[in-house]
Amino acid sequence: MAAIYLIRHGQASFGDGDYDRLSGLGIEQSRVLGESLRIRVPQVDLVVCGGMQRHRQTAEACLRAMQLVSQWDEDIGWNEYDHEELIVRFEPRYVDRQVLHDEVLATDDPHRAFQHLFSRAVSRWVGGEHDADYTESFPGFCTRANDALQRLAQRLQPSQNALVFTSGGPISALAADLLRIPRSEGFKISWTLANAAVTKLVVGERGVHLSTLNEHAHFEGAHRRLISYR
Repeated sequence: MAAIYLIRHGQASFGDGDYDRLSGLGIEQSRVLGESLRIRVPQVDLVVCGGMQRHRQTAEACLRAMQLVSQWDEDIGWNEYDHEELIVRFEPRYVDRQVLHDEVLATDDPHRAFQHLFSRAVSRWVGGEHDADYTESFPGFCTRANDALQRLAQRLQPSQNALVFTSGGPISALAADLLRIPRSEGFKISWTLANAAVTKLVVGERGVHLSTLNEHAHFEGAHRRLISYR
């Protein structure tokens, strides 16, 4: 059977002007992941990367640590949903990003305050009652992720291995479908996915199956300080 390793990007730059950029921790996470995969997946036949900067930076650091050439096929089907639009649709005042920035930073715990706001914004999007409000509805997003997976699965020959650098949203949407649980509930998986964690899919004659979810043992023990989720 072929194997697809879905890799969530390393920690992005929360609180900075450009979220779509890895933090110093995110770069280190990607490097340690690559060192682990170099032993675990010695044969890599195909590398696919979403179109976001954090995907590319994760791929570059990981592949370098694997001693592989930093090149890949780009497929924007693996991109994350537009989190900024979700926030603005939930609270129109935040079309001015400075207002959001100031209000969150004024709280005792900015990370917790933002997560509370963001989880409510995502729940509105996933709920299905306001699909027309969004450039990409939640069902449309899930279809996009599944289409990207099918494109990749069709390219793989038996026993080949593919690495995919993507985000938590597509991974969660696919996991929910493969586990055959309601998408609205399965999408909650995204809150538990560690940065630079690995989800393994196997591709055989009977289709695609989930083998493992959110593996991040490479951040346990001596590297436990590298575990992060946002």
